[in-house]
Amino acid sequence: MVCAHHHLYSALARGMPAPPRTPTGFLEILELVWWRLDRALDLDIIEWSAKLGALEALESGTTAIIDHHESPNAIEGSLDVIAAACAEVGVRADCSYGVTDRHGAAGARAGLAENDRFLRSGGRGHVGVHAAFTCSEDTLQAAAGLAADHGTGVHIHVAEGSADRAAGERLATLARDDWLLVHAVHLDRDLPGTIIHNPRSNMNNAVGYAMPAARPNPVALGSDGIGAAMVEEFQLAYARHREDDVTATPETAWSWLETGWRLFPEAAHDTVIWNCGRLDAWSLAFTTGVKAQDVTVDGEVVLRDGRPTRVDGDEIRTKAAEAAARLFAKLEDMP
Repeated sequence: MVCAHHHLYSALARGMPAPPRTPTGFLEILELVWWRLDRALDLDIIEWSAKLGALEALESGTTAIIDHHESPNAIEGSLDVIAAACAEVGVRADCSYGVTDRHGAAGARAGLAENDRFLRSGGRGHVGVHAAFTCSEDTLQAAAGLAADHGTGVHIHVAEGSADRAAGERLATLARDDWLLVHAVHLDRDLPGTIIHNPRSNMNNAVGYAMPAARPNPVALGSDGIGAAMVEEFQLAYARHREDDVTATPETAWSWLETGWRLFPEAAHDTVIWNCGRLDAWSLAFTTGVKAQDVTVDGEVVLRDGRPTRVDGDEIRTKAAEAAARLFAKLEDMP
């Protein structure tokens, strides 16, 4: 399986301290939860978060992750840390740094520089942009130009919430077929690129239903940082589609999983042995508790009997818990 949109830095967020007040809308969720979390990240926390996220992906039969990262106080080298953590576990990774003007023009330049440095060094990735509504026109144009220079696309949240309704107009002259358009819930026009649908996250944030089946674009499935169990994400995508259209069948959501192999072709040659007997779309749509037993990547068994072969899974979870404690302490001290 391929997770076409992840935030590996969020793997340690479970159990994090409550925000200063209860968010009442999507923009407040960003401001009070996720934008506080990303400011608390350092390279050590990023490493253990990525290792835990990669381990859980592998245990879910996911062998490739397209990650979107932000850590405004630890930008330089952050993509190397994520790529190395995933490689150590045995998971393929495509990395990008989410450029934004939220931290000023200097912060945007630093984000662009990290994307450029990583790609120039041979890293696999896209040029990341947080979202149009947190970027100036100059930053959006710089990101699009940098992506074109590297022969890759832009990985960007698009019209996830109503605050970003203008994204379609602002990106209309910039978007290209190799862009990853994440969410597109409130997108007011068609744009070139692959739409990445994240049903669980959209429901959790109460931003609405993206209706990806109504778009002419290729559609792939992501998790938006809530693990990388793509069989579960497929099941949620089907259920949400079916709720909107009673004639919908699981084949449509399954085709969205298959689009992941267009984005990460090598993953189509990896093999997973599952704990269930049938793997067709109709069976998996209604089968709970699906787990990977054995996973082979590039001919190497990286998960055997549900346990990783390259790393000590217990050690990763222990170290990740320690990193999470440090992260939570930072959040408690944050104004």
